[in-house]
Amino acid sequence: MLITRECDYAIRIIRALASGEIANIQTICEQEQITSAIAYKIARKLEKAGFIKSYRGSTGGYALNCDLENTTLYDILTVIDPKLLLIECMQSGYECSVNSPKAPCLVHREFCRIQNILNQELKECSLAKILHG
Repeated sequence: MLITRECDYAIRIIRALASGEIANIQTICEQEQITSAIAYKIARKLEKAGFIKSYRGSTGGYALNCDLENTTLYDILTVIDPKLLLIECMQSGYECSVNSPKAPCLVHREFCRIQNILNQELKECSLAKILHG
């Protein structure tokens, strides 16, 4: 599946931090209706990729560490799910009994075409555009 729950929650976490303020996980979870266990997991991925920054201490939490104008949906989604594929058979090295160089699968070819269009659309959609209209 392309857009997983984790991908959705990653966008929600970014949305919760879009004001530029530091927010703790509890506040983010309440605001975005996310469980803290999954929020911490996703926040670690976003922090490792440089999209958010963590602050320690009693007033700590997370803050946005990216420019919403130059960060796209594709950027965030691929942090959470690097493959970001419509269907399993599109993975590199996947062996499909009905798709071969001599007899290509037309369904596979159509999914590849759609995948390319979707990737391009995600790359053109900045977070600023979807979060601020």
